[in-house]
Amino acid sequence: MTESSEPQPDDVVPLLEPRDGLPGVVATEEGLDRATLALAHGSGPVAVDAERASGFRYGQRAFLVQFRREGAGTVLIDPVSCPDLSKLDAALASAEAVLHAASQDLPCLAELGYRPRTLFDTELAGRLLGFARVGLAALVEEVLGLRLAKGHGAEDWSTRPLPAGWLRYAALDVEVLIELRDALARQLEDQGKTEWARQEFAAVLAAKPPGPRPDPWRRTSGIHRVRTRRGLAVVRELWQERDAVARRRDLSPGRVLPDAAIIEAARAVPATADELTAIPGFTGRGARRHVRNWMAAIGRARAVPEGALPAPSAPAADGPPPAHRWGDRDPAAARRLTAVRAALTALSESLSVPSENLLHPDAVRRLAWKPPEPPAPDAVAAQLAGYGARPWQVELTAGPIAGALLGLGEQDEA
Repeated sequence: MTESSEPQPDDVVPLLEPRDGLPGVVATEEGLDRATLALAHGSGPVAVDAERASGFRYGQRAFLVQFRREGAGTVLIDPVSCPDLSKLDAALASAEAVLHAASQDLPCLAELGYRPRTLFDTELAGRLLGFARVGLAALVEEVLGLRLAKGHGAEDWSTRPLPAGWLRYAALDVEVLIELRDALARQLEDQGKTEWARQEFAAVLAAKPPGPRPDPWRRTSGIHRVRTRRGLAVVRELWQERDAVARRRDLSPGRVLPDAAIIEAARAVPATADELTAIPGFTGRGARRHVRNWMAAIGRARAVPEGALPAPSAPAADGPPPAHRWGDRDPAAARRLTAVRAALTALSESLSVPSENLLHPDAVRRLAWKPPEPPAPDAVAAQLAGYGARPWQVELTAGPIAGALLGLGEQDEA
């Protein structure tokens, strides 16, 4: 985008109210049927968004879903009262869905029975176009010259009834999403990136839900401060007990017991309830009501035989080790990674596409760790495709990567 085409600060117009007024929330089957019929009789793409209660409730389910389509206006649906959107899904089967950062919302929408067949992701389009800021508000302002009101995205959307201000924010999130989609689509066409975007959007839709993380308790914030294997056992047992309590009470785990409290308990390994409740993080009413659970968890950690205690680090995952270890473990691989990254950075700058969108970092590491021999362009292309790179990515990157690797080999021979 040229500087002259960007809206200037004085030209930015605040977007404060939905153009059709604030719609009521659909909370009955009859209302959902009427909304489904209206959306089915609309035309063109359908803007979609969802609001969750991350940080308040367990899991990532939706507590409000927003749709907007030409001829139908904006529809706000309460998925607590209307948890089955399969009829709406069928009615919109042929409509392109427009979402911002679709990978965040598609899983919770799928839980409700809505699974779009075609997609336009405005955040991903912004990345492919080289925008420095790709948040919805930033793109709406830069591309359309409109300023969205301050967000309520971090609110507890499980609240009922939902305040009018929150609903206004939710309605405005889909108010101009179609206009943004159309403007970005034109820019993609102008830059010759339409096919790139099509392949990326299809990949988002085809992505399978991530499997369970191995040892998820190892992601407890501050775990690096736990120096003993017995302490790690305490982290593991407390984390698992907290997760069970959080699931049962439908609360975000952090609201049941903060990570910092788990870490301090793992460092102290308290033997009594009094010792436990003296630790910061266990003094609040929420944590104290489950003292028996926490003590039982610590008791289980104490009882683990020495030979069964968790290792200081997680088992090696499939694929190469973390890149920061390559210099000591395999200096040649470290040089290959540096060369490949440099080639991709140059290509990224010439195309105005972030390196991580040009080629997934995991594919870069895997290729640099164990490249084909010899690293000819065709062999590099086949390996990248095997790692899930899209055709447009393979076409653009295989040659420069092969050139970097071959050039490195020539340097070594010299």
